[in-house]
Formats: sequence, C-alpha cells, structure tokens
Amino acid sequence: MTKMANVAVLNDRKAITKLHAYGLNAFGLYACEVLSHAGITYTELASVDEIAEGAYDVVIAAVCGEDERTAAALTAYMERGGIVVNCAGLNKVGAKLGYAKDEEVGVGYAYLDEAEDGDAPLRFLAAVPWRQAGPEPKASPTASGRIVRERPDGQAAAPALQSFRVGNGSLLRWTVDIWSTIVKLQQGLGPVLEDGVPAEDGTGAVNDGILKADDLAAVDWRLDRLTTETGMPYFPYPYADLWREAFVGTLLRAIVDRGMTLPFVAYYPDGVSHVLMMSHDSDGNKDEYAVKTLELLAEVGLKTTWCMLEPGYGKPVYERVKAAGHELAFHYNALDSQKGFWAEPEFARQLQWLKDAADIAEVTSNKNHYTRFEGWGELFEWCERYGIAADQTRGPSKKGNVGMLFGTCHPYFPIAWSTDGNRMYDVLEMSFLTQDLELSTLSDNSVIRPFLEQVKRVSGVAHFLYHQVHIFNHEAVRDSIRKLVREARQLGFEFWTGKKVNDWERYRRTLRAAVAEDGTVSLEGSSSSYDVVVYIPANPGATGDLGSGTEKRFGVSCHKKVIRL
Repeated sequence: MTKMANVAVLNDRKAITKLHAYGLNAFGLYACEVLSHAGITYTELASVDEIAEGAYDVVIAAVCGEDERTAAALTAYMERGGIVVNCAGLNKVGAKLGYAKDEEVGVGYAYLDEAEDGDAPLRFLAAVPWRQAGPEPKASPTASGRIVRERPDGQAAAPALQSFRVGNGSLLRWTVDIWSTIVKLQQGLGPVLEDGVPAEDGTGAVNDGILKADDLAAVDWRLDRLTTETGMPYFPYPYADLWREAFVGTLLRAIVDRGMTLPFVAYYPDGVSHVLMMSHDSDGNKDEYAVKTLELLAEVGLKTTWCMLEPGYGKPVYERVKAAGHELAFHYNALDSQKGFWAEPEFARQLQWLKDAADIAEVTSNKNHYTRFEGWGELFEWCERYGIAADQTRGPSKKGNVGMLFGTCHPYFPIAWSTDGNRMYDVLEMSFLTQDLELSTLSDNSVIRPFLEQVKRVSGVAHFLYHQVHIFNHEAVRDSIRKLVREARQLGFEFWTGKKVNDWERYRRTLRAAVAEDGTVSLEGSSSSYDVVVYIPANPGATGDLGSGTEKRFGVSCHKKVIRL
C-alpha cells in the first residue's frame, strides 16, 4: 500500500495579528511560497485548533504563538504520531522537552550534512539555538549539521537541525530562521530609503545617489564573493535556492522515513531541466540598434524579452520584434536625471505609452530602468494594479555585484511588509545575473560558465541582460552573446522568454499531484500542451507501477511520471 502524506502549514491568525500590531513581520508566511514553488500540495491552517480537526501527517509550524495553548496542542499532536517541522521557533514546546531558548545568532553560515564535498556553507541572517535547560531533558535530539557565527570560519554556535522524538511523533526544528533568511536574501534587508554600502575595493559603488534594488542586498562584499580567472568579482551562491532545497529535502526525508510519500510537480515540463532567459533594455532607442539586435538573435536562434523605454522605436520595428517571436515588455523610467520620477501615476502613464506605441493590449513583464527601486513593495503594487504579471528589476547595477546578488535564480512571488499584512504580491519576480558582458565598466565573459553551472545545479533560470545599444556598438558584446548561447546549449539549457517563464510557473502552481493507495499517480488541473512531470519520493513499501528507476530531487530518490492533462 502507498500512503500519501497529508501536509498542513500552520499560519496562526492570532499570532500574525499580534506581530503586525507591533509593526513586526510574520515572514513565516513565506513557507507557503516555498512549498508552492516546490510543487507540493498542502492545507493552510489559520488556528492551532484546526490540527485536531484533520488527519494531518505533517504540520509545518510556520507562524504560531509562543503560548501554552499552542505548545500543548502541538505536543499532543506529536504524541499521537504527528510530525512537526519548524524554523527557529516553538520555544514553549522546547521548554516541555527540557530545552530553553539560547542567545540569538544574527548573520552566520550553516554547514549541512547533506552538502557535497566542496560545497560552500550557506549564509543565513538569523538563528535561534536551544540549550539544555536541566540535567535530564525529556527528549534527546539527533543533531544534523552546524552553524557558525558571522563568517564561514566563525565560532561554532549550534546544530543546524535537531530532531526530537515526542511520544509517537517527532519535532524537526531548524535552528536557522529559514523563512526570513530567504525573504531578505531575495528582497533585501528592508525598505530602500537611502544608498547602500559600497564595496571597499571600488567595484560596487552602490552609493551613487540613485535608489536601486541592490542598495540593501543581504550578501557580504568580502565573505560571499569569488573572482574568476580574469579577476572579475561575482556572487556565486544561490543561497536562497539552496535553503529552499534544504528545507524541502528535510521534509521529504521525514515523510519517507515514516513509510509515506509526497508527490510534487517538477519545476519544468518533461525534457526541460534549466532555462536561459535573455532580456534587453532599449536605452538610446534608435531603430538601428533594434535591427542589429534582431539580426544577431536570428543568427543564434534566440527569442528574448524587449523592455521598452520611452520614447521607444518606430512602429515598424515593433512589428518586426513581434513577428520574430520576441516579447515586448515595459522599462519603467524613474531616473531623476532623465526627468523620470518614482510615482504610480507616472508608472501608469509610461505603461500606457508602450501599449499605444507598440499596439499591444497587454504587457506581461517589466524591468525598471537602472534597477530603480524605492521602499519595499510599491513597485509590486503598481504592477498588480496595471496588469503587469512579472517583474525583472532585481539585478546588479555594478561591475562587482554580478551573479547571485539576491541569492536566487528561481522565479518567485515576493512578500509584502507588515504594513500590508505580509501578503503575497501577485507579481512573479525573476532577477537577472548580469548585464552587457565585455564592456570596460562591467564584467567579462569569464562569469558565463560559473553562472550557468550554478543555475544548472539548482534547476533555475539564467537571466542575462544585454542592451541593444551595446549590441549595436560593440562586436565584443555580440560575441559575448554568441558565447553565452553556445555554452548554454552545451549545458542543456532551454531558451525561454520572460512571458513563457511567467505563464508556465503560474500554470504549474494550479496543478495538484496525488498518489492513491494502489500507487496510481494522478494530476488535477486544466488541460494544456505540456507534458507535466510528477516526482514521487521512493518508498520501499510502496505499491503500484511507479517504475524501477529513480532520480534525485531535493536530495531524495524519486520515481518520475509524465502526465499530459
């Protein structure tokens, strides 16, 4: 018999309301985004009382109160055989087990047991260790991995993950606050209100008097960069993506260890495992720039996303871009030096200009000119109101902060600040890695291979930006694109536009995979032309025709089923 685990996420509304009343963020809500992107089906619970009402095998305690009522309900659930998974919380539950909250750790690095030889430790931004509160605790945990303070060679602080046996069930507690770490890596340390801290070596002067997405990046200039063989500095590690993998892998292993499984929808359709995306910003706006770019893209066989800056091109150029299968997108200009400004009416006016100029009814994607960004979520709110489904603004503006500046190469939905209830914005963010390689003021081709290899490692989207003006003016930039496309093909990348990434990601999140007791795999959702991949973590006791071969996903051996609805 095959048993499919029933997973719930506890986002206690009383606890959330209390945090918001004091102006605090409930970034634990981001657990749902992590599961949704992983293709996992779950039920969201608004109260700890709902745990007893459903037959849940696993409860992810994402946001919950530190009170006796919550601790008692979770403990009783575990004693009955349930699995609870938590990140850096549940201190009241810890007290029942004979443990006390220890001194909190700010920035640090985690060495995980599942890491392969040569893997770098994972940067985190907050952790809450436990220490033994008495001579004889009620539960002795199994420890996995370790965290250190401040830097990769820092002082040891605590295990990364602890597993406690509680009655017939268990508690898996991450010391690291994975949720806030992912959010702040992807979206920044806080609202952008002033210039950021520049790199000491002069390669990242983000203090340029222009508020941008990279002003509050959560990575460290000294600790998180490497250099290529030509001396180009870059951020190599998709920390946020690796934390997602670590959490999901732990969840799946806990389920398999209990004799169950949990099917999930793959990141891409069958035959695709990683994607290359290229976008262009129309700075300069000369038709000949566009024509040269069209010629090059036809030569290399690439369809791309064209972010249009007012006043744009002539109408015949737009028709050629559309006829060639490229995506026309928006390039909002809020740069003061170009008479742009940061305001919703101006965003709306420029967007309407694009629709009129290019004769298009809908625009899927936006990228802000010069990566202009202010506050926390205003841009996403504007995108929502005016029908922009995807944003590409989060990327590097300097030579020295290219790469995984925001810890991710995956598309994701961002979360609002506490002032807007920490809701999820309905805007898919897809950050870019670098722009215009082989210009003297930016990086060179030596970053291409490491970027592609890291993106392939985590099955992400390698998003490169090249401006048409530089494609027109510099043979070295044109050759850079040729090299990028050649190497991407060698590494098995598929080439998608931003719109295709958005449309597929939104579609796959509507799908629900399931496994019946007889091992039959099913998929619920609307029909499409896609061959959808469902992975089923392998369980030796499972029945049904799942096949003999397996593939590793999230560090777990999985059967693969391809289904077309």
